[in-house]
Amino acid sequence: MIDKINIKIVLLFCLVLFIGTSCHRASVPKPYGYFRLTVPDTAYTLYAGSEPFRFALSQNAQANVMPKEDGSLWLDIHYPTLNVTMHGSYFPIHKNLDLLTDEAIKFVYKHTTQATSIPEQAFVNEEQHVYGVFFHLQGNTASQFQFFLTDSVHHFFRASVYCECKPNADSLAPVYDYLEQDIKRLIESWQWEE
Repeated sequence: MIDKINIKIVLLFCLVLFIGTSCHRASVPKPYGYFRLTVPDTAYTLYAGSEPFRFALSQNAQANVMPKEDGSLWLDIHYPTLNVTMHGSYFPIHKNLDLLTDEAIKFVYKHTTQATSIPEQAFVNEEQHVYGVFFHLQGNTASQFQFFLTDSVHHFFRASVYCECKPNADSLAPVYDYLEQDIKRLIESWQWEE
């Protein structure tokens, strides 16, 4: 009699254990979510300081110039709402245009390990004597956009844009789309001052 009761208790326990564990759903890992990024509307003002250039600057950006003793200068354009900074360097040309151009191109192609492609777009404004190349580094690169501008005689300017976060081209696509249009507007409006 005890054996029959023990067997029934063991079977009942197994049945309860089976029913209790079989009703749960298997956990499925959830994909990463990203914050929704909204880019601000923009208007432009003419940036014209004591530097040998001027351009259309987005009202969403802040320019900070740091002159150097040799006539060169650094220009940082910060977009606080996007957490992005464009770091630029201006150099007067002293028979070193080839060197400056080569260094700018080498700096772009240092990103080839992370870039999936690097399309180039030439810019020419004969009227203002502004010639340059815009590089769109595609993929998860530290700097998504770089460019250089020159008049081929006196002035040379190069810049690169950095987001202050881990690069992820998919989640930052709205920011990159906005910046690409903004930087192209800056390049197209660029003028040298004599």
